Amino acid sequence: MSDKIVLAYSGGLDTSIILTWLKEKYSAEIIAVCCDAGQDDDFAAVEAKAYKTGASKSYVIDMREEFVTDYIWPTLKAGAIYENDYLLGTSMARPLMAKKLVEIAWKEGATYIAHGCTGKGNDQVRFESTIRALDPELKIIAPWRIWDFKSREDLIDYAAAHDIPIDQTKAKIYSRDQNLWHISHEGGNLEDTWAEHLDDLHVMSVPIEKAPDKPVFVEIDFEAGIPVAIDGEKLGPVELLEKLNKLGGENGVGTIDIVENRLVGMKSRGVYETPGGTILMKAHYALEKLIHDRETIAFKNLVAQKYAQMVYDGQWFTPLHEALDAFVDITSKNVTGTVRMELYKGNALPTATKSDYSLFNVEFATFGADEVYNQKDAEGFINLFSLPMKIRAIQESKQKQQVKNYETLDGKIYKRD
Repeated sequence: MSDKIVLAYSGGLDTSIILTWLKEKYSAEIIAVCCDAGQDDDFAAVEAKAYKTGASKSYVIDMREEFVTDYIWPTLKAGAIYENDYLLGTSMARPLMAKKLVEIAWKEGATYIAHGCTGKGNDQVRFESTIRALDPELKIIAPWRIWDFKSREDLIDYAAAHDIPIDQTKAKIYSRDQNLWHISHEGGNLEDTWAEHLDDLHVMSVPIEKAPDKPVFVEIDFEAGIPVAIDGEKLGPVELLEKLNKLGGENGVGTIDIVENRLVGMKSRGVYETPGGTILMKAHYALEKLIHDRETIAFKNLVAQKYAQMVYDGQWFTPLHEALDAFVDITSKNVTGTVRMELYKGNALPTATKSDYSLFNVEFATFGADEVYNQKDAEGFINLFSLPMKIRAIQESKQKQQVKNYETLDGKIYKRD
């Protein structure tokens, strides 16, 4: 192959091996693209490593603000949580990374895009669906689906044989993905669902047992569903999330250990640390409960489930996503106000809310005297609301009475005189 290959490159175990392997197999020009989504990496070292292991060109793209404003905030406004647990940190980042890969391929005149996703995971679908949606002419190379390596232990052996520097060892072989929203951990002893994850796994947060014994309170301001300030201080999207990550991480907030259903059909176990994201999700929902009526909340909960599945499945660049975003944007117009959160020993609890758009009216809701609500009106409402149940009960009573008018003798039914 005499062409250019754009490689999604992180400098981690898989992509470090892939870069050298691609160079060996295809004799092509390899362009390494590392996307800064807020992971705690030395990007200068990542870039230097790419050149050292065979890249002809290397890009480090700072996509943090775009990631927050165009991917995290819409998903937050939707209230999207996959299978009631997973806050979609990796799922949100992959479409944007794939978009950046396509843009570099256009810029460099490349024909191929390569990625390090395994043939068992969700990310291969997210990357490739996005690439096909943006440019169906680009060709895709997925080494995990075509090479002879069977495990990450094989990759470690290959790295040793080719003098490729890596941080992983066969004893500590977690597969991790980090960005501004979260860090995920898979593999290693987590593949035994009866084994508890170890404390040394934690990166963004402390174990609950090591969190302070005193609660921390924080107030978050929202405008049209988007967080804009902490404790009255206006912050940019990246700074705001970084600050909440620090506060949440120090108090052990947002670590979950779950088994989830992958898109490709198998179950997987992962530990996710999402300190700031957990605080924001709970605060946002508390504010919506203050502002939205019952029917809007009920329907938006259905939209949230579908939105979460759509993001998880890599369907970001679809008409469905545009349609769901339109609904979410309309229902978010009045989601403006402040939520006070208590952070304590792994918990993030909303303790107070206020908004100019609040539907809570103390004159109607009070247990004290009021001049606006006639409690006698409830009787007529209950009579109408319960009418179907009353009619059913009458009908069932008639049927029981009819049965009493018959008696059974020798297995036969006779009508009483």
